[in-house]
Amino acid sequence: MTLQQFLSILRARKWAALGTFSLVVATTVVVSLLLPKQYLGEASVVIDVKPDPVAMMANPGIALPSFMATQVDILASERVARRVIRDLKLAESPQIRQQWQEDGEGKGTVEQWLTGLLQKQLDVKPSRDSNVIAIAYKAPDPRFAAGLANAFAQAYIATTLELRVDPAQSFRKFFDVQTKDAREALEKAQRRLSAYQQDKGIIATDERLDVENSRLNELSSQLTQLQAIAAESASRQGQAQGASADRLQEVLNNPVIANLKAEMARNEARLQELSARYGDRHPAVIEAKANIAELRSRIDNETRRVTGSVGVTDTINRQRLAQVNRELSSQRARVLEMKAVRDEGAVLQREVENAQRVFDGVAARLNQTAMEAQANQSYANMLTVAQPPIEPASPKLLLNTALAVFLGVLLAIGVALLLELTDPRVRSPEDAVAALGLPVLGTLPKPGARRFVAGNRALPPGARVVALPAPIREA
Repeated sequence: MTLQQFLSILRARKWAALGTFSLVVATTVVVSLLLPKQYLGEASVVIDVKPDPVAMMANPGIALPSFMATQVDILASERVARRVIRDLKLAESPQIRQQWQEDGEGKGTVEQWLTGLLQKQLDVKPSRDSNVIAIAYKAPDPRFAAGLANAFAQAYIATTLELRVDPAQSFRKFFDVQTKDAREALEKAQRRLSAYQQDKGIIATDERLDVENSRLNELSSQLTQLQAIAAESASRQGQAQGASADRLQEVLNNPVIANLKAEMARNEARLQELSARYGDRHPAVIEAKANIAELRSRIDNETRRVTGSVGVTDTINRQRLAQVNRELSSQRARVLEMKAVRDEGAVLQREVENAQRVFDGVAARLNQTAMEAQANQSYANMLTVAQPPIEPASPKLLLNTALAVFLGVLLAIGVALLLELTDPRVRSPEDAVAALGLPVLGTLPKPGARRFVAGNRALPPGARVVALPAPIREA
């Protein structure tokens, strides 16, 4: 279809198109004027992103993209709507109950009917680049619309506070029970530790283990020293019992033996002199030999006495070594016993410390949840309070009229084309060629029609088209 054909169809069907256009526009205007006016109350709330004053940390969920969507769902939820009904006492209004009986036919409860009615008129829109949520409510009364928008905002803030406080109260009850159990466990552990300390004689500032360790170290040092002394005395005792007893240090250092040996040396020298002078049978020689024998006997006796003291010293050293060894073994056993006692006491002490840490942690959580359960500030705050609107939000006469004009034009064109499809007409040579498939020989103007020329093939207004069959050519 060409533009000329389209325009010719519109000219031919102008009255049907105009009628359709006028009907659509008139109907839209009349309906817009007859529809009841609806006013839109608008309020807004802002989500606070500051750290929680109780937990002293920011809520990580606020940064998630789903957080604002969740808040919108909460605001449009049935719980918030029911809270609005309770706050405004809408279910107690006789007019609303009568309307429920008429519209709802008494089905369900008035709260359920009101909840669905309020949710239909509520519009919640979150801001794209901020934490602000717009709340709009549409109603015939401007004051009622503003009041409902503010009521939904306040109910949403109260609901968010409940959603925060209710779990905290449940956690407080839970941690209260856990705190009592932790306190009982701590008291039992402390009683076990106290009884054990009293039984074993352990006090808070017990230094016995350090003293006993020092005593053990001292005995170990004494044992080492006595072992060296006993080994030395045993060596001297063996030398004293052998043939080299006269070479003992005690014998060599003994002044009596030294004097006797010196005197015997003098007597031996005198004996040699006398023997050389008088012979072996001279009385002086015999007397000198008797003196030498007596001195040797005295030296032997004194040597045996000195070596006997070495044996006594060795025996004493052996006895001291055995005694110190017994004391060391007893001290070692005592220290091991004290260490076992201390280790068992340390286990009980660690149980007390663990019970104390558990109790402190649970008590801290109990205090935190108790503070959260007493919180009266929500993370949502009122940003804008709805005021009764002056102009109605709907119906919008100008907008509806503009849409009606656009829709009327489309419908008028559609009606004209539909009529043309159901009752086609020939209005140009092109239509005749398209409809009959025959060439056009000429056009006949209507009687009295005014002729105009727009080209060799142009038709005058109201002209009739004459078409004849084309001549048949011979092969």
